[in-house]
Amino acid sequence: MPLLKLPGDVLTRPERTLLPPGSLERPWHWLRSQLHRPASIRRLELRLQLPGIRRHAVRLASLDAKALADERDGLRLALSRQGVTPRLARHAFALVREVSRRELGMAHHDVQLLGGLAMLGGRIAEMHTGEGKTLTATLPAATAALAGIPVHVITVNDYLAARDAELMIPVYRALGLSVAAVVHEMPPHERRAAYAADVVYCTNKELVFDYLRDTQLLGRHRHPLQAHAARLAGELQDERLLLRGLHFAIVDEADSVMLDEARTPLILSGPAGKDALDIELLDQTLSLAGEFEEDTHFVRESGQIHLTERGRERLTERAQVLGGGGWVGRSRREWLVQQALVARHHFQRDHHYLVRDGKVQIIDEHTGRVMADRSWEKGLQQMIERLEGCEPSEPNVTLARLTYQRFFRRYHHLSGMTGTAREVRGEFWRTYRLRVVAIPPHRPSRRQHWPTVALARQADKWQWIATRVQEIAGQGRAVLVTTVNLADSEALSKRLAEAGIEHAMLNARQDAEEADTVARAGRRGAVTVATSMAGRGTDVSLDDEVKGAGGLHVIVAGHHDASRVDRQIAGRCARQGDPGSVELVVCEEDALLEELTGWQRRIGQLPARLKRAQRRREARHARERARLLEADWREDEQLGFSGKSE
Repeated sequence: MPLLKLPGDVLTRPERTLLPPGSLERPWHWLRSQLHRPASIRRLELRLQLPGIRRHAVRLASLDAKALADERDGLRLALSRQGVTPRLARHAFALVREVSRRELGMAHHDVQLLGGLAMLGGRIAEMHTGEGKTLTATLPAATAALAGIPVHVITVNDYLAARDAELMIPVYRALGLSVAAVVHEMPPHERRAAYAADVVYCTNKELVFDYLRDTQLLGRHRHPLQAHAARLAGELQDERLLLRGLHFAIVDEADSVMLDEARTPLILSGPAGKDALDIELLDQTLSLAGEFEEDTHFVRESGQIHLTERGRERLTERAQVLGGGGWVGRSRREWLVQQALVARHHFQRDHHYLVRDGKVQIIDEHTGRVMADRSWEKGLQQMIERLEGCEPSEPNVTLARLTYQRFFRRYHHLSGMTGTAREVRGEFWRTYRLRVVAIPPHRPSRRQHWPTVALARQADKWQWIATRVQEIAGQGRAVLVTTVNLADSEALSKRLAEAGIEHAMLNARQDAEEADTVARAGRRGAVTVATSMAGRGTDVSLDDEVKGAGGLHVIVAGHHDASRVDRQIAGRCARQGDPGSVELVVCEEDALLEELTGWQRRIGQLPARLKRAQRRREARHARERARLLEADWREDEQLGFSGKSE
């Protein structure tokens, strides 16, 4: 375990300086990503720490409240002076465990201690779903905070950030630490106060955008030393900044946050003004794109749309007829038509976005939730709004841009936890220099994997699921059906309603009722339909009757973009030694098969073809993330602050 100390004066807003990789660095780290010590060796290194924690735990359990407070104050002083050494870390873990036992009635078990040690050592802890990652995170978070290091616990949505902070407040307060949550609706002065807490729970998007806002305020004083000099000269007022720097981060659902969502950069934008919106040009472009035929004028390749030579010729002919400044430059008009083709043929209503109250709202494809106040850039948002008959919103201009890959590597100490990491452990190392440690379950799993069901048509799939749901729920069990997107969840819901099956829905339209829906999902005979990632990070608590009848049954209605997501969904049943079962239902009309072309779509059984398509999509997404990271290093940002190396 490396020695952890506060990285410099907090007032300098420290963050790690990143340098572009050298010519030999990439192949070297690729090789290191393939070569790693066996998981058993890594776990053994962590297990060797457990006896020391237990010895402290026995002693602390005998102390009264005043003696325990004195112990806490003495440890805090030692940590602030010496840093987080292995010896003091064992002492801190035992203290946090004892405080949790007294305040919450929950003492961390060995599996959680191992996960906490892995994260304190700067690793990704792969812990089985339902193993109590929220409680586990208090171990490294409180240890670092006791040493005076500001801590960010980063998760996938506002609900989880607020919930986890609220649940763990008694532990942190008993340790003399302050805790806060940063959520979307908070005004700047409340955000600033929240970030001043010892431990801050927040979402990845809110954190990055707040960092970009700070970077705008800092301007040319972005480097900590430059900022400190500007303060002394009276050119910079700290009271306007939100963050205290990037010290210590624990990323919950690390694969979702750091990989799945890392294919596109985060862009901070501001209003460009109504004058920047040319409605006539938008309508002309959309109309022209509607005349183009797939495979003749444009093709789809690796999830992107490209004009063919015939398409370019057709565009040149039509541009001469249309005239006007928007059609003069070849590059500009080709870009405009490509954007319109993407709006028409790529983005799908109730899959990529929904229309609510006359507005187009983006659905996060990784979480299944609506992304409030987010919009597509470069006119794409307005094109989709015109196609949907909505009033075009005011266009935005890019103020700052940053990738997750670049942002997270700026932390002086980075770690994470998730239920699904082993499939992407090589990418975690190549991108973030993080190793994955698989933590065994606290209790042996009782999950049953039923055979895959393959059908011909989508309608057959919904009918089969309706019949299966009725059968399983009639046995007194709870049933959870997950779909790939919102449209599928609503198609299935309609079929269940036609069959007279009462059920709850959990997707982007019902995101506000998520907590209540999840709370009811474990009752006898309960049927819940959810998009793939809705409810991630929340446990379905089962009634005793449901456990006795066989537990929660999960039906996965189609493979997802990554096998990790399928495994995450399967992990919602049979948690913590409970009974449960899972089965997969696929059909010949599943969209994932679009990854295969020609003979590849016809060779082999359907389940094998879908797994092949899934592996191809996983590889494509990994290449997209790698290309984005490579472009990030090469790009010379005009604004000079959103990703430029110091």
